[in-house]
Amino acid sequence: MKRILAIAALCASACLAQEQQYELSGTIGYGLYRHATVFSGDGTATAGVRNRFVAGIVFTDNMYQHLSGEVRYLYQDGNPYVNYGGVLAQVQGQSHALNYDLLFHFRPRRERFRPYLAAGLGAKDYVLTGPAPFPQPFPNVATITNNDQWRLLYSVGGGVKYELGKYVVLRVDFHDYFTPFPKGVIVPAPHGTDRGIFEQFTPTFGVGYRF
Repeated sequence: MKRILAIAALCASACLAQEQQYELSGTIGYGLYRHATVFSGDGTATAGVRNRFVAGIVFTDNMYQHLSGEVRYLYQDGNPYVNYGGVLAQVQGQSHALNYDLLFHFRPRRERFRPYLAAGLGAKDYVLTGPAPFPQPFPNVATITNNDQWRLLYSVGGGVKYELGKYVVLRVDFHDYFTPFPKGVIVPAPHGTDRGIFEQFTPTFGVGYRF
């Protein structure tokens, strides 16, 4: 009888651990962009996206003691812009990023405090919701369109998770999302060129439910 109870207890513990393999989190934060550069015969301009708030959803699969996988969705409210000679031209917009990250934890799953590093790939959709400037303020340098564009997304970063009770997880993340220059949104003038990437440094805070 004691052996049966012991086996039942072990099975229950295994099932409980299995049930808590996943996490679903909501996150909020701020997106900070580093601008890129557009070169033309008439001069040099900076191009980028305005810094604004972000919000996201994260689904985590705690596959192993030190390795997890996460599907991440991130919304950022930010307007693409070009700044030339102190004149700012922009169009209302936002972005939607979807990526898969691998998390490398420094401490095993049984620990409540777990710092980690992350890296992954995905795609980012630059969505324009407002009309393009008319007339274009500096067409000999760059043109701002109202065209949406998907770009390949790279993600690196890290963070800390803290288990608050059996089911609740608090998390602080620092991610660097970057994509190639979205030439369908900001178009360099003929014989002009772009240099740099669209890089979004994103600190976020989140609360998750473990199941």
